[in-house]
Amino acid sequence: MSKYLIATESAPQKDRVLIVSSIVVVALTMALLIAFPDRSKTFADELFNGATKTFGTIVQLLGFVCVVLIGWLAAGKYGNIRLGTDSPEYSNTAWVFMFVCAGLGSATMYWAFTEWAYYYVTPGLNIAASSKEALEFSVAYSFFHWGITPWGFYGIASLAMAYHFHVRRNKGLSLAGIIEAVTGLSAHGVLGRIIDLVFLFATFGGLILTTTLTTSTVAKGLADLVGIEDSFALKAGLVALVTLVFSLSSWIGIGSGMQRLAKLACGLTLAFALVVLVMGPTGFIVNNFANAVGLSLQNFVHMSFFTDPIGDGAFTRDWTVFYWLYWITYTPGVAIFVTRVSKGRTIREVVLAMILGGCGGCWFFFGSLESYAIHQFMHNVVNTPAMLNGLGGEAAVSQLLSNLPLGKLMSVVYFVLMLVFLASHLDATAYTVAATSTKNLREGQDPSPGLRLFWCVMLAILPLGMLYIKAPLSTLKTAVILTAIPFVIILAVKIWGLFKWLREDHDSVAPLPAKY
Repeated sequence: MSKYLIATESAPQKDRVLIVSSIVVVALTMALLIAFPDRSKTFADELFNGATKTFGTIVQLLGFVCVVLIGWLAAGKYGNIRLGTDSPEYSNTAWVFMFVCAGLGSATMYWAFTEWAYYYVTPGLNIAASSKEALEFSVAYSFFHWGITPWGFYGIASLAMAYHFHVRRNKGLSLAGIIEAVTGLSAHGVLGRIIDLVFLFATFGGLILTTTLTTSTVAKGLADLVGIEDSFALKAGLVALVTLVFSLSSWIGIGSGMQRLAKLACGLTLAFALVVLVMGPTGFIVNNFANAVGLSLQNFVHMSFFTDPIGDGAFTRDWTVFYWLYWITYTPGVAIFVTRVSKGRTIREVVLAMILGGCGGCWFFFGSLESYAIHQFMHNVVNTPAMLNGLGGEAAVSQLLSNLPLGKLMSVVYFVLMLVFLASHLDATAYTVAATSTKNLREGQDPSPGLRLFWCVMLAILPLGMLYIKAPLSTLKTAVILTAIPFVIILAVKIWGLFKWLREDHDSVAPLPAKY
């Protein structure tokens, strides 16, 4: 281990330059959104189309490569390498639930009811719109967009950061820190400052979509339930409530706060999907789920490389490329968080937990809720595709919930669950942002509670701007993809660095015995 970079011990310190720079960028963005709402929306649409056309194919290729690489790592000789010398700090259930909450936003619960309808009206693979085949492939495409490739992005990014921190023992849980370790460029130089600043701003960009969709859905549902106005004041109040919850959890810490909140969020989410399965059209849900899994696996390669060169490529740009960039936006933050909670785990364990835990959980949740929504559509109860272009997806979710047995009770449970999930996700995100803005953070150390609390408040501000201007889905998507594009290059550097280290350390890092 002597060849590894072992830094001299120094106390963790707040990175004040990075913190102040982030505040300035967020404040300017908020001011522009509020001052020029219409122009911001138009500009966002232009940027979205240009960016997805330019980088689309590259992003699709990168996604497939990540799947191949993590599969090879898990199955090959490096799979038994342990990340750190200590025993695992958390139980298997708590461990998986925590990084699932870090990697999935509460907007997942919105998409789980409505995403199939978008694919039914505008399907991929040049399938005829609004056809029987489009309906069958609608859930399969949801499984594709929330399945193996996204968790492949998370897996490879997390392994690179975890190896950097736990095996190579480099200090600092920051994106610039790992880039310095790979390339030699100073983390505290101009480029390093820019990388970390872009990471922080990208984190805000990803949270815009998650927080805005969640708050809008819950506000609409509560307004319908109790007969009040679906106003900005209601949405702002919900954001304030969620901020209070995850701020309290963040102050308490990972062991007592975040771990319990993650267990509550994931446990209740899976329980809700199980209740829908049991109380809904069980036979149809099971059959549709199995059919969608088969279609998704059978067409995985085609979906991965579908660029639609003969057509206009709108579906691929609007959904697959958008989603891959959406997930890439979260890779730095998820990697930092997974690194923090995965001490003592093997490379194989991380990959299997990502694919089986993360991917499996998403498929079960989406399969149950989407199949129920499709059944409602087929029996002319709730026409979700029509509502998307009229009343909106939030109204569709509200109607679908009300048509469940014990509809009002299920609606309340669902909306509370969305807020809990959002709080858990923001809690994990606040930790990663605080870790990035802390210098000299070493294994076993956490950023200060005060700094975590500060970022809890900051993370709630920018989504309020989007809620205030009533930004459409296209604008929210643009906020995601623009902040994600720089991370395509950074992710490629991290992958190259991981495999470079594995080759160099082959004789120095002893894998665990096979019986481990």
